[in-house]
Amino acid sequence: MTSEVQGAVADGSDQMRPRRGRGRGWKIFVRDILVIFIAALLISFLIKTFLIRSFYIPSDSMNSTLIQQDRIIVNQLEPVLIPIERGDVVVFRDPGNWLPPSSEIPVNGFVGAVDAVLGFVGLSAPDSNDHLIKRVIGLPGDVVKCCNDFGQITVNGVPLEEPYILLPNGISKATRDDFEVTVPEGKLWVMGDNRYNSADSAYHRDDPTGGFVPISNLVGRALLISWPVDRWTWLDNYPVTFRDVGSGIAAP
Repeated sequence: MTSEVQGAVADGSDQMRPRRGRGRGWKIFVRDILVIFIAALLISFLIKTFLIRSFYIPSDSMNSTLIQQDRIIVNQLEPVLIPIERGDVVVFRDPGNWLPPSSEIPVNGFVGAVDAVLGFVGLSAPDSNDHLIKRVIGLPGDVVKCCNDFGQITVNGVPLEEPYILLPNGISKATRDDFEVTVPEGKLWVMGDNRYNSADSAYHRDDPTGGFVPISNLVGRALLISWPVDRWTWLDNYPVTFRDVGSGIAAP
């Protein structure tokens, strides 16, 4: 009798053992998923902080290179480790009241929370409206002038053939107003590709900023259009356009 009871207990414990194993396996699975998820968030955050991040285009100032609601990927190693070049399309923080005052748009709490999480990992760009995007035309020391007899901008006396700009029908002058500036040390002269519809350096040249953007305000260089899919493309800095400009010393 004793042996039969012991045998039954033994049989029962053998039957229970797989159930405990299944329960423990389920907990390990959940734990691993959480670890992977947290690691992915951390890696995404580090990538967004130090390498690349996403922005969307809030205005028409870079038409037709970039249009409203395009998503772009920005390389944040420039200019920290890689120098900025003429022709680069750059994202930068407002150098001084270039952006109009913006009012907060109320959003659904859940939508706001999701957007905050996506922004944290770099998959969304909730602060795009706080940044500007333009093309670098002048580096420190450059003399930028508009315009020569053919309506071209010159940099250090070299006229620019600018295939990327959008001008109104019947107009050939590269930008609306005449100017001549020497870019100070640590600053950039930037312009939108949609020249007659861009609040850029030329537009702000009479502001306290003089129209110049501190290099320290740069977030990075725009690499590519990532969304929508049918607009996916690398962004060119047109090296041929600036090939003969020189090193930032005014031509005689």
